[in-house]
Amino acid sequence: MAKIGYARVSTRDQSLDSQTDALIKFGCEKIFSEKVSGRKTKRTELDKCLEYLRDGDTLVIYKLDRLGRTTKQLIELSQWLESNNIDLQIIDMNINTKDAMGKMFFTMMSGFAELEANLLSERTKKGLASARARGKHGGRPRLPDYKRREVLFLYNEQKLTGQEIADQTGVSRTSIYRIIKEQKQ
Repeated sequence: MAKIGYARVSTRDQSLDSQTDALIKFGCEKIFSEKVSGRKTKRTELDKCLEYLRDGDTLVIYKLDRLGRTTKQLIELSQWLESNNIDLQIIDMNINTKDAMGKMFFTMMSGFAELEANLLSERTKKGLASARARGKHGGRPRLPDYKRREVLFLYNEQKLTGQEIADQTGVSRTSIYRIIKEQKQ
């Protein structure tokens, strides 16, 4: 019966150190960690962690929202853990699903995690709408026309590959093909 840790941060800029330190201190024998959004359904390291877990093990996380951001995700995972006889320990809340109170609290906290994610999403959308109303637009600026003409000229000469055009112009290959597609339409 091993303690297996899982740590996750949402962006590459964030650090996993505080979570992994807490998991090590808690006595985890193995820790799986990744940098990916909790809303993503494909989380490679979580999948590896779940494959690694055995009957009687305990999955240890630092915070509930590290495991998932929707109630559905968390409940499905909770059911999977229960059906495979794997306990869940949440360090910052001192919750363990071995007991009835831990199971009930996990279900309630799943709802709060989804609420928090939805509120964050709403605030982000409002902020973006506010910025657009003031004439600001997010994302990368459009390539200058002279750069687009250069890409099209090199493409139409049919002497270089897409990668060679990208290397010569400093424009990504994806952008090269997008410019060509736009031109054809």
